[in-house]
Amino acid sequence: MKSDWVKVTPEEIGKLIVEMNKEGLNASQIGTKLRDEYAVSSIKAVTGKKMKEFMEENGVKQEIPEDLETLVKRAVSLQNHLKSNRGDRKNVRSLEMLEAKVHRLSKYYKKKNIIPKKWKYKSVVAQLA
Repeated sequence: MKSDWVKVTPEEIGKLIVEMNKEGLNASQIGTKLRDEYAVSSIKAVTGKKMKEFMEENGVKQEIPEDLETLVKRAVSLQNHLKSNRGDRKNVRSLEMLEAKVHRLSKYYKKKNIIPKKWKYKSVVAQLA
């Protein structure tokens, strides 16, 4: 199933994923780096495993999925902006829309048992994250 242009073996890809994770890169950043620097367009096509499986095998488990974590960080950033720019009505609406996305996504992850059922997004909780 390995493509002709991929010069890296599945074992080397596994080692690269672990090394990049130790450097502090998240899953999407690792995937982008593998694509750009090592010509690995799809980890699953080359190795037969997903990135998440590699990370779990090596003891890396995220408490909150990456997409949800990114949305929460964006919301915190926008809240900080609105504290110093109280008249910015457009971004108040943007924050409302962003928080709605967080709630929808968290509801989905709770249904799939990926995050705890008690996990709840609040603007105060987001500032602590």
